[in-house]
Amino acid sequence: MLSDIHLGTYGCHAGELLRYLRSIEPGMIVLNGDIIDMWQFSKRYWPQAHMKVIKRLIKYISEEVPVYYITGNHDEMLRKFTDFQLGSFMLTNKLLIDVEGKKTWIFHGDVFDVSMRYSKWLAKLGGKGYDLLILLNRVVNFFSEKMGRGRISLSKKVKDSVKKAVQYVGDYEKIAAEIAIGNGYDTVICGHIHQPQDRMVHTEKGSVRYLNSGDWIENLTALEYADGEWKIYDFFKDLRMPDEEEEQDQEAAGEVLELFMRGITGQKVTLQAFSFKI
Repeated sequence: MLSDIHLGTYGCHAGELLRYLRSIEPGMIVLNGDIIDMWQFSKRYWPQAHMKVIKRLIKYISEEVPVYYITGNHDEMLRKFTDFQLGSFMLTNKLLIDVEGKKTWIFHGDVFDVSMRYSKWLAKLGGKGYDLLILLNRVVNFFSEKMGRGRISLSKKVKDSVKKAVQYVGDYEKIAAEIAIGNGYDTVICGHIHQPQDRMVHTEKGSVRYLNSGDWIENLTALEYADGEWKIYDFFKDLRMPDEEEEQDQEAAGEVLELFMRGITGQKVTLQAFSFKI
């Protein structure tokens, strides 16, 4: 299960996602919202890697692998086509499935977002700021990892320092869990907040397992179900993924900085004779 890929934005790690998709043989795929970022989509920016992700998903459909696309807020314009089905592909707003006897409720989760319901323009403005912050983060992480200091999450530092942001995540998970318990579900799976999570939530009315698939902007995570159990997949901890060649790293660094400049200026900037020696 994948969510919050945000294809069409500078922060999307489409190359890493493509490597992950090529490493698995899924029996079913659930795309839990914000797969294509239609809020910030621009004809000026649609890299080859982003198109390859789409082609990979189409390949699964052609092989009759069930693919469920659950709409999110960034691809909400697709909601007018809900319940559309073509072959093994289905577009929907939510999904209720039986996973080995356990009722599992899957939806994106933006319905709990007050800013989405009453101040959509503010949410879209915040999305652009977040995208720029993530782009800056990719530049910072490139140098940080080369110096052996590991990855840094600027957005996480910002979120953790803002009390309301921390409270929002807690409230979001609580509401999702309480509604799931009220409906007699065993498991509830969301996306939207970009926070991978797997925990049991207990209330006076019962218990439910809350899962969140995270995102492919910061965390590069997914949810996998195998051998009767859910687990959070973490790309950065996946030993199956071979290290990138040094020359590919340098090429990627040039691309990241080029994208960063484009994100600031709004124009295409070509960095000629660009190289790193670290």
